[in-house]
Amino acid sequence: MSGTFVLITGAWHGGWAWRPVAEHLRAAGNRVLTPTLPGLSDGDDPTAYSLGDVVDSVVDLFEDEDLRDVTLIGHSWGGYVITGAAPRVAGRLRKLVYWSAFVPAEDRTLYDEVPPHYRELFDAQAAASGNNSVTLPFEVWQGAFMQDASEELQRLVHSLLVPQPMQYFTTAVDPVDPEQLGVPVSYLIGENDQALPEGEYGWSRFASRLGVTPHTAPGSHEACFTRPTELAESFLKA
Repeated sequence: MSGTFVLITGAWHGGWAWRPVAEHLRAAGNRVLTPTLPGLSDGDDPTAYSLGDVVDSVVDLFEDEDLRDVTLIGHSWGGYVITGAAPRVAGRLRKLVYWSAFVPAEDRTLYDEVPPHYRELFDAQAAASGNNSVTLPFEVWQGAFMQDASEELQRLVHSLLVPQPMQYFTTAVDPVDPEQLGVPVSYLIGENDQALPEGEYGWSRFASRLGVTPHTAPGSHEACFTRPTELAESFLKA
């Protein structure tokens, strides 16, 4: 059954990151929108927007395009964005899908949810940036985010990433209540996702916040580049 997909990226990415996945979804007869969120276009001022502005931009997209029967998918940090937007567009949703994504808890920011070594990295990067932004070092990207790709591809994709506004990591959103939302919710975890370590800080803890059983998706944290066809199929089955 064809429908509409809105795909929300994680930190440092723009809508361009979804192109291989989007092409497969479109080939299956779906309409696919892949917005680049405020503050994440090349050359954007990282101080110009709040997380609330980002959420508003997604709600505006739904309303401006009169989107209905939508599968809204968020990746990684994008879990904060779709959580903020979902209650405001619930009547337009078919399903809400988190792919290796943060599921916000009450008064907890993404900064609160990551291991200490990431918090130290974010703090140091934001302090040194001059504009309160975080740049992901290549070594971290290579080892934990896209380890299932050649170094050539790792370097190419990494060169396209943009600084992430730190305030997007330090702002909370209200948790989503799936029962109150009245929309089916799914959680997918990349089978080789090493961006968060297993254990206390692992991805598996987030599905329980939604009251659902997680399902696996192929590849690493960046399977949108390395396993796009299989990832798109996971989205269609979610």
